[in-house]
Amino acid sequence: MSRSVLFAAARNEHLKEAIERIPLTRRLVARYVAGATEDAVVRVAGQLVANGLNVSIDHLGEHTRDAAQAGRVAETYVSLLDAVDDGGLAGHVEVSVKLSAIGQALHDDGEKLALEHARRICQAARNAGTTVTLDMEDHTTTDSTLSILRELRLDFPETGAVLQAYLRRTEGDCRDLAYPGSRVRLCKGAYDEPPSVAFQHRSDVDRSYVRCAKILLAADCYPMLATHDPRLVEITGALAAKNRRAQGSYEYQMLYGVRPDEQYRLVRAGERVRVYVPYGEDWYGYLVRRLAERPANLSLFLRSVASKR
Repeated sequence: MSRSVLFAAARNEHLKEAIERIPLTRRLVARYVAGATEDAVVRVAGQLVANGLNVSIDHLGEHTRDAAQAGRVAETYVSLLDAVDDGGLAGHVEVSVKLSAIGQALHDDGEKLALEHARRICQAARNAGTTVTLDMEDHTTTDSTLSILRELRLDFPETGAVLQAYLRRTEGDCRDLAYPGSRVRLCKGAYDEPPSVAFQHRSDVDRSYVRCAKILLAADCYPMLATHDPRLVEITGALAAKNRRAQGSYEYQMLYGVRPDEQYRLVRAGERVRVYVPYGEDWYGYLVRRLAERPANLSLFLRSVASKR
């Protein structure tokens, strides 16, 4: 199944409605999405933390259509952070926030609204004793997201950034963000981008990922290396050793439900590993994009499904 077909499926509301009605779908989604409610995701996060993992929680949803909805999403994050604090998990659990979910794309001061909501979420995170990472979305939002990040870091320097290796610009963005105290998640990328701005071949994306990882691991920042690729895990580990990075001065990140054995192997080896844990009702687009990122993800998903039957 081609990436273009999967990306088209992610935008198809009729297909989404049909798939959601299939009982098996919900059971499959449960392996990759930690439920629909705050209680469910906090419970899952607690289990992961008890097993030596760290967590970044994402409330699913993006492209908010009005200011009221953006406000509700922000309130959801504040409530979630209170629950994380109450559960004694703040030392190991942070949140990931998509700016489009809190108003970024709205007409008339969308960026200003997103910044205001992000400030509120960051303050709630600081009060709880944890952090926020701003997710990166498609390339049309990159400049806006990095601009909001710069504003947030004036008051909340602990706010994390995300950079996507498949974008041609990302090496430069890595250099800009590789300064002391800067938390940077490096991932491959999950959107359908044109050749003018993004590498189209897996080998080119992988080479870009390694170049970017070299920049981050050689700098005095905090790299968060998001990959499930065994070869890239091995390469980034070698780069960390080459730069004499102590374990804990960087971390690996993987998705909930994907390669859990590898997550625990890295923990046993003394590495810090953070699991990206999504929750909420709006799971469809998230799941399809994960499958569309790379053909290997689709086969990994199908093998995982087959192994759980």
